[in-house]
Amino acid sequence: MSSDSRGPRRNSGLRLPGWALVLLLVLGLLLLTLSSVWLFRTVRGLAAVPDGTGPDFNPIPGQAAPGQTAPEVSAGTIAAPSGQTSPDTIPEWAGTERVNILLLGVDLRCDEEGPTHSDTIIVATIDPVSQSAALLSLPRDLWVEIPNFGANRINQAYFLGQAYELPGGGAGLAVETVEAFLGIPIDYYLAVDFKAFVDFVDMMDGVVIDVPERIEDPNYPDNCYGYDPFTIDAGQQRLDGATALKYARTRVTFGGDVDRAGRQQQVILAVREQATQLNSLPQLLFNAPQLWRSFQDNVDTDLKLDEALQLANLVRNIPRDSIHNRVLDYNYVYNDTTFDGQQVLVPLRDEVRLLRDELFAPPAVPTPVIEALPTVVTVEDARVAIFNGTSTFGLAAETQQYLLRQNVTVTEVGNADSSTYSTTQIIDYGSHPGTVQYLVRLMNVPPLNVSTGTNPTGDFDVLVILGEDWHIP
Repeated sequence: MSSDSRGPRRNSGLRLPGWALVLLLVLGLLLLTLSSVWLFRTVRGLAAVPDGTGPDFNPIPGQAAPGQTAPEVSAGTIAAPSGQTSPDTIPEWAGTERVNILLLGVDLRCDEEGPTHSDTIIVATIDPVSQSAALLSLPRDLWVEIPNFGANRINQAYFLGQAYELPGGGAGLAVETVEAFLGIPIDYYLAVDFKAFVDFVDMMDGVVIDVPERIEDPNYPDNCYGYDPFTIDAGQQRLDGATALKYARTRVTFGGDVDRAGRQQQVILAVREQATQLNSLPQLLFNAPQLWRSFQDNVDTDLKLDEALQLANLVRNIPRDSIHNRVLDYNYVYNDTTFDGQQVLVPLRDEVRLLRDELFAPPAVPTPVIEALPTVVTVEDARVAIFNGTSTFGLAAETQQYLLRQNVTVTEVGNADSSTYSTTQIIDYGSHPGTVQYLVRLMNVPPLNVSTGTNPTGDFDVLVILGEDWHIP
């Protein structure tokens, strides 16, 4: 990921045109499969119409509004409103680094405006190079360290960020907490009030779910602070928005919070399947302006408009079998009770670390490529800088001599901004994959410690910051 300082996050207050907010739905709720191109190409344009009752509103291409003559629309094409960008003209995502997005479902009750909790926490990751993606669900009762607040449930981060009015608010602290827990950078967040989800499911006439077991939850919370008993039978059935939300949020089954995280991914999959069916499109098109208004009121994100468009172009072509879905289940957590009586899920750090590396690390370089790396390094002719991030005097100069013997062009040595780096970092200021992989192999650098950046501070192409884990062979 980019090594550039991103600075404090703030609530962007983002308000996009309707078609862009529909796109954010595709990128958020439907990110599990990242392939809802039909919805992207169609609803995107029509959602820009400001009102579904005005004289110019025409919900279905080729069908005339009252008193108008239908324009000619060729088969297989969608006519975008005047002044709107066609998907075919949207620039391609230019980056090659992995993109990580934090998806938050916000638990807002009784139309309250004060601090609230994140009820759903999912990390989505997209690798443009390997054309793959993954979703990792984090149970809300996960016991983690919240920066500057100590150990707590992970869903408390959103609440604390709002309550203390921190930079970036609840989403900002949630991002920092997930970054600290998983050891990965989060590039963007998307926080959705559950009303947006209910509205969307209802506007496409429900979603089909195969319920594996009967669920009876007499204490399911209502939208305020009472109860709204929930019961659902096993088997395949169509659920409206409110019922689908209850199914995704109840924790009454044996696996509790872990089961719930799995059901949330099941519902998202079902929403995607329903949304991309051709027979759902006319209903979505007709309700596009209402969707727009719902998302404006219920979606918060720091994604810029051009980034959302380019990411949509990137993710829509990822094959379904290249998308991996995982939950931090009881292979990765165990139940425990805190000193003050809270029932929490404590992470098994080693197992979580292995899963993180599986989902978020770049794909392994094939053996023939590794064997050819010295030749690739010569062709790339990258200038490498070595900065000492430890308290060991002269380590950068000694490393320079070692790498020169391995035919790596080291043009600069110096000291890093700190002498407390625990692990070695590699930053590529350009496109030098062969050199980077060669350094990874020579110096045994973990894949997640490799990132990209812009505007280097010196006359070099690749920067290596030495950490305490580095010892010259």
